[in-house]
Amino acid sequence: QVQLMESGGGLVQPGGSLRLSCPVSGSIFSTSVMHWHRQPSPGNEREFVAFITPDDNTYYVDSVKGRFTISRDNAKNTVYLEMSSLKPEDTGVYYCSARFGSHTYWGQGTQVTVSS
Repeated sequence: QVQLMESGGGLVQPGGSLRLSCPVSGSIFSTSVMHWHRQPSPGNEREFVAFITPDDNTYYVDSVKGRFTISRDNAKNTVYLEMSSLKPEDTGVYYCSARFGSHTYWGQGTQVTVSS
């Protein structure tokens, strides 16, 4: 059974930093493309933030380029999202997901609030 569990969210002031973590149980991690998405509010759609391939190729949505860094540790079956220079518009629930073949597995999300 594949399980993902995000952590590291919280309340931070504009300009601050947070590091999100997402360990993945099961044996799929090393061959999965790992994604981060966010949902600004329950009424908004979930939006793509970044992904990282098994061989460490990365891609970011334009709004976070230069501020966010996605990385993975295959020995720990964990994907990270390092966020800096945070803005109020980065607020939302952040979800990690693992795309393995035709299957996508999602975590439960962690809340990030950027506010003074």
